[in-house]
Amino acid sequence: MKKLFAIIGCSVLLFGAVDVNHASISELSSLNGIGKTKATRIIQYIKENGCFKNIDQLSAVKGISKKTILKNKENLKIISCQ
Repeated sequence: MKKLFAIIGCSVLLFGAVDVNHASISELSSLNGIGKTKATRIIQYIKENGCFKNIDQLSAVKGISKKTILKNKENLKIISCQ
Protein backbone atom coordinates (compact mmCIF):
# COMPACT_ATOMS: atom_id res chain seq x y z
CA MET A 1 0.00 0.00 0.00
CA LYS A 2 2.83 2.39 0.80
CA LYS A 3 4.30 1.74 -2.64
CA LEU A 4 0.98 2.62 -4.24
CA PHE A 5 0.86 5.96 -2.43
CA ALA A 6 4.48 6.64 -3.38
CA ILE A 7 3.68 5.97 -7.03
CA ILE A 8 0.61 8.22 -6.91
CA GLY A 9 2.58 10.93 -5.13
CA CYS A 10 5.34 10.79 -7.72
CA SER A 11 2.83 10.93 -10.56
CA VAL A 12 1.41 14.13 -9.08
CA LEU A 13 4.87 15.66 -9.18
CA LEU A 14 5.60 14.39 -12.68
CA PHE A 15 2.28 15.00 -14.38
CA GLY A 16 0.99 18.12 -12.70
CA ALA A 17 -1.20 19.31 -9.92
CA VAL A 18 -4.25 17.58 -8.51
CA ASP A 19 -7.56 19.16 -9.53
CA VAL A 20 -9.33 19.29 -6.19
CA ASN A 21 -12.83 19.44 -7.70
CA HIS A 22 -12.40 16.29 -9.78
CA ALA A 23 -9.81 14.22 -7.86
CA SER A 24 -10.36 10.77 -6.43
CA ILE A 25 -9.75 9.84 -2.80
CA SER A 26 -6.44 8.23 -3.75
CA GLU A 27 -5.29 11.33 -5.66
CA LEU A 28 -6.21 13.65 -2.79
CA SER A 29 -4.71 11.38 -0.14
CA SER A 30 -1.39 11.41 -2.01
CA LEU A 31 -0.98 15.05 -0.99
CA ASN A 32 1.12 16.09 2.01
CA GLY A 33 -0.94 15.92 5.22
CA ILE A 34 -4.12 14.70 3.55
CA GLY A 35 -4.99 11.09 4.24
CA LYS A 36 -8.01 9.04 3.30
CA THR A 37 -10.25 10.63 5.96
CA LYS A 38 -9.53 14.22 4.90
CA ALA A 39 -9.76 13.27 1.23
CA THR A 40 -13.20 11.80 1.90
CA ARG A 41 -14.22 15.01 3.70
CA ILE A 42 -13.11 17.09 0.70
CA ILE A 43 -15.22 15.01 -1.68
CA GLN A 44 -18.20 15.10 0.70
CA TYR A 45 -17.84 18.89 1.01
CA ILE A 46 -18.00 19.23 -2.77
CA LYS A 47 -21.13 17.05 -2.92
CA GLU A 48 -22.85 19.15 -0.25
CA ASN A 49 -21.62 22.65 -1.15
CA GLY A 50 -20.54 22.57 -4.77
CA CYS A 51 -17.13 22.98 -6.29
CA PHE A 52 -14.35 25.07 -4.87
CA LYS A 53 -13.75 28.40 -6.58
CA ASN A 54 -10.20 28.76 -5.21
CA ILE A 55 -7.68 26.71 -3.26
CA ASP A 56 -8.03 28.75 -0.07
CA GLN A 57 -11.64 27.55 0.28
CA LEU A 58 -10.25 24.14 1.24
CA SER A 59 -9.86 25.51 4.77
CA ALA A 60 -13.67 25.20 5.10
CA VAL A 61 -13.21 21.42 5.19
CA LYS A 62 -12.81 20.02 8.71
CA GLY A 63 -9.17 19.12 9.33
CA ILE A 64 -7.71 21.09 6.42
CA SER A 65 -5.63 23.93 7.81
CA LYS A 66 -4.16 26.88 5.99
CA LYS A 67 -0.76 25.32 6.72
CA THR A 68 -1.78 22.13 4.89
CA ILE A 69 -2.99 24.20 1.94
CA LEU A 70 0.26 26.16 1.87
CA LYS A 71 2.36 22.95 1.92
CA ASN A 72 0.43 21.63 -1.08
CA LYS A 73 -0.22 24.83 -3.02
CA GLU A 74 2.20 23.88 -5.82
CA ASN A 75 0.44 20.52 -6.26
CA LEU A 76 -3.15 21.78 -6.23
CA LYS A 77 -5.30 23.34 -8.90
CA ILE A 78 -8.95 24.25 -9.23
CA ILE A 79 -10.88 23.56 -12.41
CA SER A 80 -14.44 24.75 -12.12
CA CYS A 81 -17.34 22.34 -12.40
CA GLN A 82 -19.87 22.64 -15.16
